[in-house]
Amino acid sequence: MAAFAELGLSEHLLRVLSDLGYEEPTPVQEQAIPLLLAGHDVIAQAQTGTGKTAAFALPIVEQLRPERTLQALVLTPTRELAMQVSESVYRYSRGNNISIVPVYGGQPITRQLRALSQGAQVVVGTPGRIMDHMRRGTLSLDTVRMVVLDEADEMLDMGFIDDIEYILQDTPPSRQTALFSATMPSAVAGLAQRYARDPRRITIAAEQLTAPHTQQSYYEVSQRDKLDVLTRILDVEIPTLAMIFCRTRSEADRLGESLQALGYLAEVIHGDLAQSQRDRVMKRFRENQVELLVATDVAARGLDIPEVSHVINYDVPNDAESYVHRIGRTGRAGRAGHAITLITPRERRQLMVIQRTSKAHIQRERVPTLADVAARRREAFKDALRDVLAAGELDPYILMVEEMGEEFDVVDLAAAAFKLLLNEVEQDDTITSVEGDGVGVEPGMTRLFIDVGRTDRIRPSDIVGAIANEAGLPGKAIGSIDIYDRFSFVEVPAEHTQQVIQVLNGTTLRGKDVRVSIAKPKR
Repeated sequence: MAAFAELGLSEHLLRVLSDLGYEEPTPVQEQAIPLLLAGHDVIAQAQTGTGKTAAFALPIVEQLRPERTLQALVLTPTRELAMQVSESVYRYSRGNNISIVPVYGGQPITRQLRALSQGAQVVVGTPGRIMDHMRRGTLSLDTVRMVVLDEADEMLDMGFIDDIEYILQDTPPSRQTALFSATMPSAVAGLAQRYARDPRRITIAAEQLTAPHTQQSYYEVSQRDKLDVLTRILDVEIPTLAMIFCRTRSEADRLGESLQALGYLAEVIHGDLAQSQRDRVMKRFRENQVELLVATDVAARGLDIPEVSHVINYDVPNDAESYVHRIGRTGRAGRAGHAITLITPRERRQLMVIQRTSKAHIQRERVPTLADVAARRREAFKDALRDVLAAGELDPYILMVEEMGEEFDVVDLAAAAFKLLLNEVEQDDTITSVEGDGVGVEPGMTRLFIDVGRTDRIRPSDIVGAIANEAGLPGKAIGSIDIYDRFSFVEVPAEHTQQVIQVLNGTTLRGKDVRVSIAKPKR
């Protein structure tokens, strides 16, 4: 495989790539970069996760002229992908005074107007907001020298074909065009035929579509046991960051609530969330404040977080392309990744079709037992002990050991401490779905789940006050309240359930937005 130095990039850009930790180009970068630097139009069929962003972003940076005129335009289907591409171009332009402006909906337009008025050299945005600025007269495409359509098939699926043609028709005929698409349906091929000039075609072979550093496996389990199996997998794998994909928004909400109720640091992202909520969730996930991101396919498109160690398909993807897109969220930037799929017996054939079409090797795995989970906890505990020993500063604890060592054998003392910390008890290894905390509810009452707890400084009086003030219920009508580290439960009269949920959702407790739902009973 060629090195970046062989692709025609400048010494400055090669130093930037070296500083960023890039070692060698991916297949799509190796083929696309020289063609784009040579001025050719390019049509590339490349899946998300193959390094396609750098394949067009590096030539953009390399060919920018110093004048403050718009020279490169990148169209993306989503706000998240626009942000990702903008960040990539900015990283590659380190050391150069380059102006990059992301343009998308959901952001105050005054901020974009101000940035555009100062002279943008690269604009990355969604078609709708690009057209908005064109019609306002705040964005002229007269000087554009390169146009990139990123994830063209996705833009056409989302109904952007007319918008894209409107934009392209307003760019100079002499512009360079690059089109990147995971698939090449007839609509995309037709668009390329109308607007690309003698394009060079790049196709990444199917066997190159899945990330080479990603281990792929599946577990076969009944529908009612999926949550239990998922939690066992999480407890055995201990992911750094994990994305869990669901087929529908309602399923994502249900799973997110169940994971939160079980004490996992989980958040949900899907199209029903307001943009401010999605931004908050993604910020927490990127900053490792959340370890699990439960998502739908559309909401997760364009997300590029190299630290994602695991992708879990809680629901089987509809097709091979969706499967490849999902697992492309892990195993990025040369890191190892693990893609796990849960299937029911009737979905076995569907997974085999995905495996055959994507040319992926998906290994069947045995469902972890509680003994496996306990063994993994012990290994993690040993690792934590090693870290504590290496850090030192144990004098106060050594004194405790010396004091109790006069009464007990030191080995027995250590074993007792380990048992106390691990809190392991014999458990029945029968899988049963757990969707609540198992507490019985008083007749005539409904138990509600609230996604705030002790770590948010929540007290029973906060919950009582919120329900009394917002729903108008007297405090004596409110039943038992249980507050855990990251969530809480409260019982309210059944006839007022929906009223309480409606008024509390969207309110704040101790400065944090609250989500409330009916706690699902343990089966």
